[in-house]
Amino acid sequence: MSKWAGFVAALLITIGLATPAEAAEPAVSVTAVQVTGPVAQRFTLVVLGDGYTAAEQPKFFADVQRHVSTLWSLEPFKSYRSYFNVYAVSIASPESGVDCDPSLDAPKKDTPLNMGFWGGCNAGSVQRLLTVDDDAAQRYADLVPGTTRANRQILALANSGTYGGAGGTYATASGGNALSALISPHELGHSLGGLDDEYDYYARNVPGGAYEGGEPDSIHHTLLTTRQMRDQHAKWYRWLGEPSESGGTIDRFEGGLYTQTGVWRPSKHSMMKTLGYAFDQVGRERMTQRISAKVPLISGGTPAGTIGADRVVWVRTMHPVGHRLDVTWTLDGKALPGRDALDLRQAHVRPGKHTLTAKVTDPTPFVRDPAVRPTATRTWTVDTAVVTPPATGPAVEGSPPTVQPVGGKDVVYVETGEPTGVIPPVRWTLDGKPAGSGPDFALDESRGTHRLTATTGGTTLTWTVDATGPTTTAELPPGMVFHGSFTMRLTSPDGMPEFRVDGDGWHKYYGWPTDPNAPYLFTPRGTEIDGLAYGNLGSGGLTVSPFSDRTPGYGRHRVEYRSIDAAGNVGPTRSFVVTLLP
Repeated sequence: MSKWAGFVAALLITIGLATPAEAAEPAVSVTAVQVTGPVAQRFTLVVLGDGYTAAEQPKFFADVQRHVSTLWSLEPFKSYRSYFNVYAVSIASPESGVDCDPSLDAPKKDTPLNMGFWGGCNAGSVQRLLTVDDDAAQRYADLVPGTTRANRQILALANSGTYGGAGGTYATASGGNALSALISPHELGHSLGGLDDEYDYYARNVPGGAYEGGEPDSIHHTLLTTRQMRDQHAKWYRWLGEPSESGGTIDRFEGGLYTQTGVWRPSKHSMMKTLGYAFDQVGRERMTQRISAKVPLISGGTPAGTIGADRVVWVRTMHPVGHRLDVTWTLDGKALPGRDALDLRQAHVRPGKHTLTAKVTDPTPFVRDPAVRPTATRTWTVDTAVVTPPATGPAVEGSPPTVQPVGGKDVVYVETGEPTGVIPPVRWTLDGKPAGSGPDFALDESRGTHRLTATTGGTTLTWTVDATGPTTTAELPPGMVFHGSFTMRLTSPDGMPEFRVDGDGWHKYYGWPTDPNAPYLFTPRGTEIDGLAYGNLGSGGLTVSPFSDRTPGYGRHRVEYRSIDAAGNVGPTRSFVVTLLP
């Protein structure tokens, strides 16, 4: 079993069976895909399946595995996957498939979520718009214990190989299309991030016109010049001139909001324009802000209120995968040393009442706007007349799961109990050697498998550290000089491949849009499929609008490739150089 499959499949544990209210209703089961903490302290992604019969439920779980694994390979989901719980709701559909798939005259299907292409079989819509019955989606999502509309995001997967999805209150995607696992993060960009499409068309093969409105509300579209953005401190001025995470430079590129001219976006291409690329910095900042706002950055600790000065005070923070949240303590405005716990007895508090504040800040480089940087505070009144009764707690209350590997660059943590009289020590060893003490340990391993242990209060936890990036194999036709076209197939036994052409942005490898098992085809101008050109060597070798200017891609090209595994490790980058002749 691959590392991706093992990571997700090991967590596919059925936690309950929903009994149908009526005999005619389908059987439903709720399965935990990933649980990182209590439901009240996490944001829950609920994946619903529609059009999968009882016999097709293994296919649904395979689609869930692929979509979730792809999500964790993309930032900021990769860094903040510990903020999510994920549940799959499998619903045995009376019929296989969904409505109007692939055409308006295709038969409608009897399915629990009533999903359908063409905007729910609307002749005035477009084929790729895949809708879901809102009431039904909420009703089935309610079966996930403890979740509400406020602390969950619905992703509905249709049992279909046709390209399609939608992003509004809910995100939808076809489950089995070659590109479908990349549709999900794009639609979550809409549903969770409030991001807009950067397409220069609405209907495929129908070019968009000129933008005629005022300055867009969209954070990643503007009428301003780069000079105006800098002078006015507006839109993405903080990122201008930097290499874009999706390739090229953060600048000003014309087209977006379904129009070709008169409005500009930050990057040549990104997740909200072309599936397979990363979110650029502007979109990534918004997604980081929105994900962080869905969880309590201070998830526990000493409750706010009046406390004595004779005790230890605690805060419990969220734990991103690869970095720590900062905690600053102040007493009457004066800074005190401390991290997740502060011993007030060492502060020599003067008699009387005082104000103690703990501020938690996420120092992530993904956010530059101070107005949206994730922060949280908790405040206490310290009264020296209050005597604190002694309290103890369990040796360990929380930690990353020990049943799956942690990555070579992860920050591993242990949450102890919260005694009022002492800060329990946590001692770490790496491969049997003492490695430090404290509530967490930042790994910095680049290869190999290691053994990490944490010991506190007589309890020892052990993790396997997988610091080896996955290998990637590229299969090419013989020779390095080709006439007219060439193909490339990427495979990785335990990772998710991606590639880039001539230094452009990294792009997820998915096979070929019409067949995930077929190799990727490169040609000078690309192959047009459903109104988009794939494999266009004149535009970085990837996907472009058919209305874009394209320079014939003959000549010499350098293709780099690598893979990312479920532990977050990035494998070695390899490359080859080809020459394409007419």
